[in-house]
Amino acid sequence: MAPNLDVEWIHGTKSGRPGDEPLLQVHQVDERTFILRQSKNVSYEAPFLHLLIGDRSALLLDTGAVGPVELNPIRATVDQLLAAHPGRRLIVAHTHSHGDHVAGDHQFSNRPDTTVVGRELEAVQQFFGFTDWPNDVVTLDLGGRELEVLAIPGHHRTHIAVYDPQTGFLLTGDTVYPGRLYAFDYPEFMRSVDRLAAFAEDRDVSQLVGSHIEMTTVPGKDYPLGARYQPDEPPLQLEPAALQRLRQRSLALAGKIGKHTFDELIIYNSPGKVMMIREMLRGRLYRIGSRSSPPRNGSASGS
Repeated sequence: MAPNLDVEWIHGTKSGRPGDEPLLQVHQVDERTFILRQSKNVSYEAPFLHLLIGDRSALLLDTGAVGPVELNPIRATVDQLLAAHPGRRLIVAHTHSHGDHVAGDHQFSNRPDTTVVGRELEAVQQFFGFTDWPNDVVTLDLGGRELEVLAIPGHHRTHIAVYDPQTGFLLTGDTVYPGRLYAFDYPEFMRSVDRLAAFAEDRDVSQLVGSHIEMTTVPGKDYPLGARYQPDEPPLQLEPAALQRLRQRSLALAGKIGKHTFDELIIYNSPGKVMMIREMLRGRLYRIGSRSSPPRNGSASGS
């Protein structure tokens, strides 16, 4: 079964009621690879989660943006998927430790044969075996499926990327995706993107697969922060060339604090309180207005 990303993702409903679309959408990429999306009716973040299954172990990367089981049945969903692959140890890890990626962790605290990787930097380094963070590349062997893991801080100090040779997917979390890239530590973000791009050049990367969709299909237009209905989304995946473009752009934007809009993503260089308040106000105005129309903010400042 070749990797399949031909999918229409749930994207919220006009009603906003949790019961009006699945709480978690499960898409099977291949026999042992699944991507899950949380409903925007539950959380506007609507993160994507990844389940990679090997011969001995399975990796769940991120657990969602809300904790209650009745809104985020991540444990039951993973158990159901792993029922077809019995005997695997489960590893629960995170692209990074922001709240919208770790809220379901507690559901796995008493699950047998399961390791939940801690959220602190030291716990991440110790579990994966980093000895020269953020410069080294380490491996995680699931049994017949060896993943490569590298550190990409900048958005968050614990951020990692995971490369899966089986699918060719480079899982990039909140560092590269079709949306708003918040580079809170811009020098670190710039170095991480450069390292990630160099890493990808030496691998057979088929797709960049991040954790959110925030853009519309109109180049340079995003859904404002907090949008819960996004009927005009582009695909989740980005072509590998997008990483090389991001590398060039991030270097060019060094020292240029602010919001920089491009066709497939937006870079926020060192966003401060004022910038984030503006984004929240824009999102509030959007929610007060029509939920069904793409946003009308701005125009692209580069491509």
